[in-house]
Amino acid sequence: MISHDNKEIQSELKQKFSGKIFEIISQVADDMQLECYAIGGYVRDIFLHRPSKDIDIVTVGKGIELAEAVARTLGKKAHLSVFKNFGTAQIKYKDTEIEFVGARRESYQRDSRKPIVEDGTLEDDQNRRDFTINALAVCLNKGRFGELLDPFNGLKDMEDLIIRTPLDPDITFSDDPLRMMRAIRFSSQLGFDIEPGTFDAITRNKDRIGIISGERIIDELNKIVLSPRPSVGFLQLDQTGLLAIIFPELVALKGAETKEGVGHKDNFYHTLVVLDNISKKTNDLWLRWSAILHDIAKPATKRFDKKLGWTFHNHNFIGEKMIPGIFRRMKLPLNEKMKYVQKMVTLHMRPQVLVDEDITDSAVRRLLFEAGDDIEDLMTLCEADITSKNPEKVRRYLRNFELVRHKLKDIEEKDHVRNFQPPIGGEEIMEIFGLAPGVEVGRLKSSVKDAILDGVIPNEYDAAYGYLVAKAKKMGLKPKEK
Repeated sequence: MISHDNKEIQSELKQKFSGKIFEIISQVADDMQLECYAIGGYVRDIFLHRPSKDIDIVTVGKGIELAEAVARTLGKKAHLSVFKNFGTAQIKYKDTEIEFVGARRESYQRDSRKPIVEDGTLEDDQNRRDFTINALAVCLNKGRFGELLDPFNGLKDMEDLIIRTPLDPDITFSDDPLRMMRAIRFSSQLGFDIEPGTFDAITRNKDRIGIISGERIIDELNKIVLSPRPSVGFLQLDQTGLLAIIFPELVALKGAETKEGVGHKDNFYHTLVVLDNISKKTNDLWLRWSAILHDIAKPATKRFDKKLGWTFHNHNFIGEKMIPGIFRRMKLPLNEKMKYVQKMVTLHMRPQVLVDEDITDSAVRRLLFEAGDDIEDLMTLCEADITSKNPEKVRRYLRNFELVRHKLKDIEEKDHVRNFQPPIGGEEIMEIFGLAPGVEVGRLKSSVKDAILDGVIPNEYDAAYGYLVAKAKKMGLKPKEK
């Protein structure tokens, strides 16, 4: 943390704001006689020692004109975009993005998060910021270069690891309800606590999230998913009531029921442990989403059997079918990312079965074929799914999964079935037997694939051809005469 002494702070900030970009912004602002400040996340992240390439510049009046003049001075490598409707402009220069805006005051109407905007002072602009730690501003004008303006003690809140709003949190969150998600996201990302009054205001205003678009909500939720310990954010979303509004399927996992003395674990908290476990191993957003959704169908499949106790039969397959609806509603992509998550969810039980020593090579081949290049991700998910509080049990499961990894490696080296295509495809089958596209072609192609996966024949052309002809003969088909 930078020193609290004002002169020392200014001296250190001068060093942090040295370099061509800031020198040019400073000079151009002075030439145009404009007050000019760096503000928000870039300033915050200096104190948190987090690297940032996104710089927000606020000037008292003429934000777009300042951006245009700075872009001209930076030269051809500066790419300027102007957004007149929003009163902002952006410069992309090398690997840095600089956002310019004129200082403004904002007022809101009850049914919209789009503010009525008027020109304002720097104080007005700091008042409209979401949190005290994002209201810090550093003057870039030559006479006051490096001077920190911290009207809400954001520096102290950073030192105390606190998220709070600059003004009344009820007004802050009611005006722009997305800030509730942002508060929880910053808490999860930075490891900060949300100040109790601010936290209570989120609970009171949770229903206001309904005026926010799904795209904006999922953007914040994904940042929570990608935070170091995502469970922190998800627990706060649950405690404030936001989670039940934006992700009811996850809340449905809550609760541990007991019947005839037999209980089951609380699958909500289990899921959060799995998510934290996998987050120690990967930053892949979609593998983390696979952890979130791996047991999502357990409420729908929960049954009590007097002999077996609680069962969740086929929860992996039902979960796979639930995912498109969840992704569509939450504005997640309906493309190969979704299909990847579906694959992880439907296959996440399979490696556990392979632990038994008498499992056949055929079962291993089929898993390799179905998982393809995602087999390592699947194993990572399965290992994260071990949430027992018994250390010996955890060690035993991990040892078993290590054996599965060896089986997978041995079969892959021997049979090369990962992502394989049968040596004889559908078009060649039609050519060999003089068939038109149809059910018979599909059956023959599948029979060759299954014979290879079951180890009946090797993954080679001649063996596949011989098997195909024999199979076709049983169907009353024979190869065309050449």
